[in-house]
Amino acid sequence: MPELWDHHVDTGFAKRSALADLDDPAALARIRVLLAEADVLFTGYRGAALDRFGLNPAALTQDYPQLVVVTLDAWGDRGPWSHERGFDSIVQAATGIGHLYGRPYESGGWRPGVQPVQALDHATGYGMTAAALALLTRRHTAGGNGWAHLSLARTAQELLALSAPSEIEITLPVPVRDTPSPYGPLRYVPPPLDRDGGPLEYPTPPQQYGSSPLSWTGPEKVVW
Repeated sequence: MPELWDHHVDTGFAKRSALADLDDPAALARIRVLLAEADVLFTGYRGAALDRFGLNPAALTQDYPQLVVVTLDAWGDRGPWSHERGFDSIVQAATGIGHLYGRPYESGGWRPGVQPVQALDHATGYGMTAAALALLTRRHTAGGNGWAHLSLARTAQELLALSAPSEIEITLPVPVRDTPSPYGPLRYVPPPLDRDGGPLEYPTPPQQYGSSPLSWTGPEKVVW
């Protein structure tokens, strides 16, 4: 399924974009060549979606002893929805967050709501990053690879278990940058990180969707 173009533009800074049809034996073989040289693999598919290609986490960690695997799905690996598709807002509704943020209509009645940001997406993304770093550290210190599995539903449970924060309004400065791109001029917020005493910058704008070859480039190797 193709990426929504606005999602690709919003999240595509400092990334390359390549496509592979795993039903094509040549493309699948090429992916396996790349995996043999990879350090970390992130996937965001529903449960068992990659099993028929021999790319489930158990097979990957056995076939590629250097590879750290971090998987994301909507509903987790148990229960009647474990093989279903899903995304942030749907999971918010199913886990009760939509009820907590519900509001009455001005004309009467009630409607469910959502959090002001896609908090499940963001929080789970940070969790995936932390898991990859922890597994890479263990590989460096103790040897071996590993697999971490995260789900949006589990993140929702963790957020719901937190104590309700005090409502304090804080206004923070938001720096913006402008850059040309294949999609025209873009105005964006830079990374919220500093390095060597200065702000971290994206080295490239989003590339045209699917325009990169199936190959590694430079010292950094990531499979998406």
